[in-house]
Amino acid sequence: MVRIGVDVGGTFTDLILVDELTNQIHVHKVPSTLEDQSIGVINGIQKLCKNANVPMTDIDYVLHGTTVATNITIERNGAVVGMLTTKNYRDILHIARHKKTENFSIQQDLPWQANPLVLRRNRIPITEKLQAPDGRVKVPMNEEEVRQAVERLKKSEVDIIVVSFLFSFLNDEHEQRAKEIVKEMWPEVQCFTSSEIAPQMREYERFSTAAMNAYVAPRVSRYLSHLSSALDEAGVKGDLHIMQSSGGMATSEMVTEKPVTLLKSGPSGAVLATAWWGELEGVPNLISVDIGGTSADISVIPNNTPKIINPRDAEVNGYPVLVPMIDVEVIGAGGGSIAYIDAGGAFRVGPKSAGAHPGPACYGQGGENPCVTDANVILGRLDPEQFLGGDLQLHPELSFKAVEEKLCPKLNMSAEEAALGILKIINNFMALSIRAKSVSKGIDPREFALFAAGGAGPLHSVDLAETIGCNLVIVPNYPGISAATGLLVGDIKYDFIKSNISRLDNITDETIDSMNADLQDLEEQAYTQLIKDGIKPDDILIERIAECRYAGQGFELRASIPEGILTDQSIETIRQRFDESHEEEYGHHFPNNVVELITLRIVAIGKTPSLTLPKLESGNRINPEAAFMYERETVYEVNGEIKRFSTPRYDRSKLLAHDLIQGPAIIVQRDTTTSIPPHWQATVSDNGTLFVASKVTQGGAAESVEKYFSKVR
Repeated sequence: MVRIGVDVGGTFTDLILVDELTNQIHVHKVPSTLEDQSIGVINGIQKLCKNANVPMTDIDYVLHGTTVATNITIERNGAVVGMLTTKNYRDILHIARHKKTENFSIQQDLPWQANPLVLRRNRIPITEKLQAPDGRVKVPMNEEEVRQAVERLKKSEVDIIVVSFLFSFLNDEHEQRAKEIVKEMWPEVQCFTSSEIAPQMREYERFSTAAMNAYVAPRVSRYLSHLSSALDEAGVKGDLHIMQSSGGMATSEMVTEKPVTLLKSGPSGAVLATAWWGELEGVPNLISVDIGGTSADISVIPNNTPKIINPRDAEVNGYPVLVPMIDVEVIGAGGGSIAYIDAGGAFRVGPKSAGAHPGPACYGQGGENPCVTDANVILGRLDPEQFLGGDLQLHPELSFKAVEEKLCPKLNMSAEEAALGILKIINNFMALSIRAKSVSKGIDPREFALFAAGGAGPLHSVDLAETIGCNLVIVPNYPGISAATGLLVGDIKYDFIKSNISRLDNITDETIDSMNADLQDLEEQAYTQLIKDGIKPDDILIERIAECRYAGQGFELRASIPEGILTDQSIETIRQRFDESHEEEYGHHFPNNVVELITLRIVAIGKTPSLTLPKLESGNRINPEAAFMYERETVYEVNGEIKRFSTPRYDRSKLLAHDLIQGPAIIVQRDTTTSIPPHWQATVSDNGTLFVASKVTQGGAAESVEKYFSKVR
């Protein structure tokens, strides 16, 4: 079986090919083609297959992480959406929760008002009403109003229609009938209902999720259709699977029906790779730092388990979306982040990026602004002839010119001082984000290892680890394409949900029967879909989840449901597990408070082939001469003093298990460069993973690497 993982970033498209018959792994990077991501994807696959000597027709799976949906929300160029909604509720998308993004500012743009997903003139009220808490029809739907609304939206030339009625999560009868009328009158238009996309309580969040799904759907559908056709024309007959925000893969058909699940497709792959590598190497607690050319994706992963973000925090560019998302923070910090002096004279780096075109000044493609990559070139940490395996020749003189012209005169610094300043600023920016994801939530980053992912991750991770007090840095075999690697270890995963609002303190037999019936119905939907996707019954796993809250709380937390038919004892177990979740999330719980069940959720997992890394031969060498390439002057800051070191370069492909590299050193490979500063050292595991730890720090996470270091001391 041949599988290819393809992740499209803002600067580069990363690819990895695994040939399970020969146990060969090949990697490649090509510039992203943001005007049409599929061009870079096809070019990359063709070049990768040529390098690996694998015919395109032999590819069984193309596993894809994409930023298409995310870019639509950033660029605000989605579809013109028409909405049918309950009379007197057309302004829910405008009113929202009366929240401000900046509480004390009297002048600010609220994204849902400044750039609404559905223009007010295209939100048409329909007479209908359901009754809580059971969804009974209170006011029948006026079908003539629906027909008039469709005619009006036709004349307005909307691209797509979404139907969002009040309480449809309890009873979708009216929404489904309205959709039928839309399809009768306008068969060619795509139509979604909110109960299909997010059958959950909270009308604003449900309406926003349904509107977002409609907003991104046409372009996502066109992209996937175009990509499928391009793959077919290139001779690829294998299946196309797409990474979702939840960290699960889905067929292209499923994500076309529900494209809102792709809003964090891109960052999820690196998080999965981090969790997988941590489990492989026996390091349970990791902080993933995936630094690319445009952004840095940061996620805290305890016990090798990626966290799913709390629904109250699930949003994309200010718009709430009720879909499962891996808890990952995306910040504007990458190799292409531009350094500049702002109007107030402050030295800043990012979030604006030079991207792939024109890119940093050193690319020689017309870029004139100094970037983070330029700083690494000036300091000698990136060798011009080694970048991307020599495919892209860097121009150090252009890096010096950009820094000396744009920064040095205003800062009264040398080029090297300014370059170190760029790295300090960008590293501290990332450190602040890490602390926000860890320290502010009661997690001590000193007890975690830092996972260096992305093309720029291994260049920055040791400095970043020192900043946050972390003792151990893990550099995977293919850090520059970590997000693509994560696609190879992700299983197919779907969520099926049903609202079932019940108090757990006075549960009745009737309520338990209703919950069992709902769970059985959801499980049947899950099995049907996975079997349709080609998953064997023995490879299907079902996770049952109760989303609960204390009475009066605004949002729910997840509690796993015991196996088997629900009983009174099962309900008590759910209650206990919810208390444990509340304790973990907030640091306290209330054992005497009433708990409410709000939503039943089935997470259906279809197990797919994972990744197997070839074992390395044992080397047990210190600074191995066989891997030595050459020495070159490199600048590091030691105890506040700028120092130049004659620093050896090592070819990572020639390192063996248990080899020890003492800093300062630079380890070179095609997809990235690893910087090992003075007072740090690195060793190689049996799987080829680099472990980088301080020479002077003992204890904490550094103990995880002791078993490797002890073999070569």
